[in-house]
Amino acid sequence: MNNVIFRLVSLFSGVLFGLGMIISGMANPEKVVGFLDVAGAWDPSLMFVMGGALLVFMPSYFLLIKPKQKPVVAQEFCLAKNKSIDSRLVSGAAIFGLGWGIAGVCPGPALSSLALGNSGVWVFFAFMMVGLGATNLLICFKNNRESQTQTA
Repeated sequence: MNNVIFRLVSLFSGVLFGLGMIISGMANPEKVVGFLDVAGAWDPSLMFVMGGALLVFMPSYFLLIKPKQKPVVAQEFCLAKNKSIDSRLVSGAAIFGLGWGIAGVCPGPALSSLALGNSGVWVFFAFMMVGLGATNLLICFKNNRESQTQTA
């Protein structure tokens, strides 16, 4: 039963996030590129979207989330185990930033935009899936190679 509640809360959170992305304009690549174009025709409106999100999140975090020692519908918080800044983190962040800056689409809003029928977002999504698959293959290959080296 707890697993069903966890999945329903996750689904509700994802739908709410997607609706927020669409309503705020963050799912519109032209709007995002306009926000990132600080040297040209800069559109600061997304700054207010992010500020509004922080105004909602921060009190909720400090009043509801931070005081709790464990999540409401899960056994533990899902936090990253790796705390170091390494080449994998830096290269992944750089690739993510370049992709976001060039395409004007972040993966979260891209999923929201799929429902809007924007063909460019479908192309982005397809290439994002190819990139995720290729990354997964490279990580599996690397882990396989390391385990073979350790057993030899």
